[in-house]
Amino acid sequence: MKNEIDVLIIGAGPIGIACALECKKRDLSYVVVEKGALTNSLYNYPLNMTFFSTSEKLEIDDIPFISANPKPNRDEALEYYRRVATSNKLNINLYETIESVKKADGRFQVISNKRNYTANNLIVSTGFYDIPKLLDVPGEALPKVSHYFKEAHPYVMQKTIVVGASNSAVDAALEIWRKGGDVTMVIRGPGIGERVKYWVKPDIENRISEGSIKALFNAEITEVREDEVTIKTPDGIKILENDYVVALTGYRPNFDFLKSIGVELSSDGNYFPSYNPETMESNVPGLYLAGVICGGMETHKWFIENSRVHASIIANSIAASINTPHT
Repeated sequence: MKNEIDVLIIGAGPIGIACALECKKRDLSYVVVEKGALTNSLYNYPLNMTFFSTSEKLEIDDIPFISANPKPNRDEALEYYRRVATSNKLNINLYETIESVKKADGRFQVISNKRNYTANNLIVSTGFYDIPKLLDVPGEALPKVSHYFKEAHPYVMQKTIVVGASNSAVDAALEIWRKGGDVTMVIRGPGIGERVKYWVKPDIENRISEGSIKALFNAEITEVREDEVTIKTPDGIKILENDYVVALTGYRPNFDFLKSIGVELSSDGNYFPSYNPETMESNVPGLYLAGVICGGMETHKWFIENSRVHASIIANSIAASINTPHT
């Protein structure tokens, strides 16, 4: 690898892989750095997760994604993106954490836990799955509380509270119940989220209606203890016996990292990063944003299906300016 590269891409999710493909097509020297496994967020999704979209909407670079199901599952997606990366021999360094990024003399000096890089351009495609939105209540740090759900088996024959009403919370509640768990959903709003997958929403509502899954609406956990949970409800405070809490209240991008590298964020509480939608270049010249990270706290606005185009937009912009160094 050259000491100096055209592009350093942070994050080897689907959009980071797409950016690498576009750089390769334009003969731009590039490296992708990923702190975990390839497509680390997808790898950490629940084992039985099914995508909302059909497979063709998850394709990158017009490479066919063939699924045996009407909507692909987690394992099919892992196989697809893995084959895209390996068959195209993309330059991806896994299990490598970025420790600092500084810009000097128009170039980015990047230090990881394994090596140093000098890059003329930087693409940040780090997604949002690494930092959960916390309940911010006493007892949240207890081992019984998790902000991720992998599979239902640990919750069999246990009293489990699932916090949230989004796709992840609904999927977890249904799967735990079907495997023999006692499930109570604690939901801040008046009902199941409107963006829940259309074929799942009637299922969870019917299970709640028949009493198979209990649900407390307009409710919030106020404290977690070893054997019970305190919940504020419209009918007053309830204390429930409890073994586990699965708090699936959403996730957010790493705003501290964005600020540390000079990206300006909006002050309205949504933390929208500053970028030009025509090039995806941020307020820092030569620093580009791709994927869900562009949406700030509104992580539901960008996903694989509508942000995969960021890759070609960014690569075109870099290729057009490659002979004009950023200052």
